[in-house]
Amino acid sequence: MAKARTLFFCTECGNEAPRWQGQCPACQAWNTLVEQPAQAARRAEAASPPARSGGGGVPTRLRDVAGAERQRWHTGLDEFDFVLGGGIVPGSVVLVGGEPGIGKSTILLQVAACLEAAGYPTLYASGEESALQVKLRADRVGWAAGEVTLLAETELETILLRAAERAPQVLLVDSIQAVYTPDLEGAPGNVGQVRECAARFQRFAKQTGTAVFLVGHVTKGGGIAGPKTLEHIVDTVLYFEGAGGLDNRVLRATKNRFGGVDEIGVFRMSAEGLVPVANPSELFLGERASPASGTAVVATMEGTRPLLVEVQALATKAAYGAPQRVSTGFDPKRLALLLAVLEKRAGMVFGQLDVFLNVVGGLRLVETAGDAAIAVALVSSVLDRAVPGDAVFIGELGLGGEIRPVGQVERRLGEAARMGFHTGYLAPRARPKQLPSGLAVVGTGDVRSLIDRVFG
Repeated sequence: MAKARTLFFCTECGNEAPRWQGQCPACQAWNTLVEQPAQAARRAEAASPPARSGGGGVPTRLRDVAGAERQRWHTGLDEFDFVLGGGIVPGSVVLVGGEPGIGKSTILLQVAACLEAAGYPTLYASGEESALQVKLRADRVGWAAGEVTLLAETELETILLRAAERAPQVLLVDSIQAVYTPDLEGAPGNVGQVRECAARFQRFAKQTGTAVFLVGHVTKGGGIAGPKTLEHIVDTVLYFEGAGGLDNRVLRATKNRFGGVDEIGVFRMSAEGLVPVANPSELFLGERASPASGTAVVATMEGTRPLLVEVQALATKAAYGAPQRVSTGFDPKRLALLLAVLEKRAGMVFGQLDVFLNVVGGLRLVETAGDAAIAVALVSSVLDRAVPGDAVFIGELGLGGEIRPVGQVERRLGEAARMGFHTGYLAPRARPKQLPSGLAVVGTGDVRSLIDRVFG
């Protein structure tokens, strides 16, 4: 019997190559080619031809397409619905990723229980836990999940068959790396299995109108395991984030065909499962009983939601050799840039100081609107003088030391006023025409004037 010819597929872009090589010729990524038998791949493609739309493959003008947008299904978990863009879209495929133990299975079990209570039949396919384990977790968190239909199965064909028989409106699969199809060689979780199973679930969702949720594992690098094409197949990618030792969890949308990206939902892990947090700013501000040196508050935007976040900086004399630059929740390269601007434009010397920066609550500060707050926190730590506790800082720091305006200032200041802040520091050009009640705005054109205004 002739040996099956093998092909190599890139886990990043899905490109096919006849032999292994260190760099993918399509996306130029290194060490991403993995082996897969060619005959098995062709057999899987023949066994599951691509699904066609209702038009039977005939080209149609958009004005002739019949139908309207279907109403979304609400789960009852407001934060979860918010991240999805307003609720579950019928026929959509949602991928939920995150580190082990962060709450992926718990949140989907809660979603299934809420949907059943609202009259939407569900099917929960568990490939990693037995039926007893799932029941014990449901009993432990105290959610009324007794009406959820459970299927402990890992074979793709069996899951799709049972789903076709019961016709649920929502199918939840935990996890996509545990599901396999006999049409492909290789163990569950390899590139070919994950890609084929995800494509079959996507085809099932589009043909039947069933909303499908897939749980995805993550790699050591923090990305979702499997080929990058897995994220391209699905409609929405949700990612669970959470710092070790903290109870709060952030559910972030990194892709959403039916809503905005970079939206976040905030949950708190408790004995009753994941509880939505109605006021995330209060959670991320933490316990701010008395102002301390090295702390400042920034009004940041996560998607369309304004959040107040506390940043903490510590600058201390270096004890050994080269000074350290350590940041948690902030880009280290951006921190180095801000230190260089403070040295050049404000006369602050950090060459012999260890610098540590932390964003409170395990949140990642991505946008540049936090530059002003971080600069003030660093200077506050060097001078050992506290920043006023009722001040909030909004602005990007340029290489010339100028404070640049950022977008959606009105919403940021509105959130600050709602949380009891009385002073906002921002670029003069960013001053809105109408200010929130009880909030005064101080315009500062550069970082030196900002430091003078804050510390006298």
